[in-house]
Formats: sequence, structure tokens, C-alpha cells
Amino acid sequence: MTTASPHTPESAVDAFVRVDRVARTAADLVRVDTRNPPGRESAAVPVLLDLLGAIGCDTEVFTSGGGRPSVLARYGTGAPGRPTLLINGHVDVVPVVEADWTTPPFDAVVRGGRLIGRGAADMKGGIAAAVEGLRACLDAGLAPDADIVFHLVADEETGGAHGTAALVDAGLVRADACIVPEPTGLRVAVAERGSWQARIEVFGTAGHGGEPALGRSAVADAARITTALHLARFHDRPHPLLGSPTCNVAMVRGGVAANVIAPACELTIDRRTLPGESADDVYASIVRVIEASCPDVDHRVLPTFFCEASELPLPHPFADFVDTCRPRPSTRTRSRVAPDEGFIGLSLGSDARFLRNRLGIPTVVYGPGSIEQAHGADEWVGIGDLTLAARTFARAIAGFADFVAQADNGRVSPSRQTGRQL
Repeated sequence: MTTASPHTPESAVDAFVRVDRVARTAADLVRVDTRNPPGRESAAVPVLLDLLGAIGCDTEVFTSGGGRPSVLARYGTGAPGRPTLLINGHVDVVPVVEADWTTPPFDAVVRGGRLIGRGAADMKGGIAAAVEGLRACLDAGLAPDADIVFHLVADEETGGAHGTAALVDAGLVRADACIVPEPTGLRVAVAERGSWQARIEVFGTAGHGGEPALGRSAVADAARITTALHLARFHDRPHPLLGSPTCNVAMVRGGVAANVIAPACELTIDRRTLPGESADDVYASIVRVIEASCPDVDHRVLPTFFCEASELPLPHPFADFVDTCRPRPSTRTRSRVAPDEGFIGLSLGSDARFLRNRLGIPTVVYGPGSIEQAHGADEWVGIGDLTLAARTFARAIAGFADFVAQADNGRVSPSRQTGRQL
């Protein structure tokens, strides 16, 4: 078996990406019910071990302190100094309301050029494309001169504590660069917002509903806070890819009866954050908005959840490398992308934040499907997009060692994680 060369034509691996096999691999993964909550990732472990073992990967299962399994796999020797490309994907999926679906959510039905099922877009289709990208290289006789590592993890949908975060805490994540195959419409995403969530308790004074002026309605005060937060401008300068931070009041609970002035009301808010904002920064921004617009309202802000925003600052050679690996879709494909519009940012968060923020690993997010389909009824991914994504991964896997060799020659800036020039 020959090794990949920087002069290998793209078609050498493209031709070995089989549409039927990419679709079948994705469908096999979608058929496994891995809903989180409650956290059923263990159901996928045998399927993943068989899939990765069949192409020659060494595999193991890592179990978090909470008993949630992630599958780790490596194709390569693991020798010191050998370049390592990490592919990090989550196998858990969000719950379903089966009555809203036109097809059973875990039947993985193919219809009209689409694979339909929970997790098809987010993100079992992306995992399948990455695995089939490696398989295409091997079928082409191009064993990569880099180690290709898969971390197929639990718990991303509810914060990642039992998945990627647990692997980072255990010291098991080392790589020169990483691709997270979340659905990006086949664009390369280099930045993503974070999320800061809180409950806001609003206190009023109860009284008879027939004389609302004699009490103080916590519901009315909560409405004032809601309006202020939705209209707030949290930053003077928008992020070039992520825009301005937003705050959504997602839930409202209050009052005791129709004929009683509401003595209390509770808001649940989701403040989307930008790279560099800490939990303390966001808390202070929420308090400032409320105190400036509603200084007379009796309230208390209780933070409940925080995941950081993250980015790979541009320009960055790894982002450029992945972008050059993307096949540009033709008019004959079913792709929905506009492929030549540059890098993008995501309004959602992913496990990329742990790799970027905690380890300094250059990380991009790239995968088939659209976030517009994720989490909804009849979630789907286009078979054409699965194929294009698999070709991107095949090219990236085949060319990664040469990319790192160029970086090691001092042509770009260093990675904190490995000391390599990435």
C-alpha cells in the first residue's frame, strides 16, 4: 500500500468514495436510538466498534464517571512525533415527538435523495462521512502518513460533561488539529457563540385582581424586563462572523389565580455569548440592562448554565487547508450550499469549544446537512451532501501529513497543544 503524497490528484480519493456505502453507514448509525436525555449512547458502542474495527482502527471505550461511554479509535501507529488529525463527533441525539414525524424517527428512511431520521443531520451523517473518507483513502491504496483519531462521544447535546469534557479532564485528547463534523451546509465554520442561561425571579405584591393599582404585578414587571432584554445591545461592535450577542426570554412562569395580582414571576433566559466573554461578564451585562431599564423592579438573577463561545482566529492555515479540501458542488448535486462565500460562524455551540479554549487545538466545524433540519421533525441530510463531505474528509486525511510537514518548516504560527507549527 502506498502512502499519500502532496502531489496525489484529488480524484485519486474522490473516486473511492461510494455513495451507497456513505448512505448505508449513516443509516446504520441513525437506526440506533441514542436519545439524550436520558443518555442511551451505549446502544451505539457495538455498531461503532464494528465499523471502525473493520477499517483497521484500534479501538477502545472510555466511560465517564457518570457511566456514559465514548468510543475512541486510531488508525496509525501512535508513534511519537507522528502527525495526528482528530475527528470529534457526538453520537447522542435530542428527544423526538414521534407524532410530529411522517416516518418513524429511527427507521432511517431514504426518500427523494434524503436520509430521514433523528440524528441524520446532527450529526451521525457527519460521522459517517468522516469514517467513509478514511475508508476511501484506504481503498485507494493511500495509507495516510498521519494518525487519524476518532472521538465519538456521549453527552454533547446536554453540555458535554460526560463526553469531550471528560476526555479532556482525563488527559486523553492530543492532536495537531481537529475537525468536528456538525452540520454546516458544507461550509467551514471557525467561530461559534456560547450560551449563558439563568432564571430571573421577579417579586411583586399580591392584591385583589379587581384593584390592580393597589398591588404590584410581578408579571407586568417581568414583561418590562423581557422587552428590555430582547431589545438590548450588549456590544458596540459585532463579531465579524457571529454578529451581536442576543438574549432570549424562553419561558415565563408566574401568578397564582386569575383574580389575584401576581406576587411572583420567573423568567428563564438564554443569553448567547461571543468569544472572550466570561460568565461574570455576561452576568454583569444582564444586571446592567435590567437596572438601567427597570430600576424599580425587585428581582434576582440566578445563573444556571454556561458554555463558552469559541473561535479559531483568522487567518489560520488549518482553516485554509480544510477549505481547500472541499469539493465545490455542481448544479447536478442536491447540495443546498453556497460554497464560495468564505468561512462562517455558528449561532449554536459545539464540543469544539473544549478543544479550542482548553487545549489550544486548531479546530474547525465542517459537515453535511443544515442546522435548520437538526432537532426538528423529519430531520434529514441530503445523500449528495453526505458524499461531498466524505470526499472532503478523504482529501483532508490524505493530505494532512503534508500540511503538517509544511507547518513544521516554520511557515505558520504555533499550536499550544503540541508545539507544532500550526
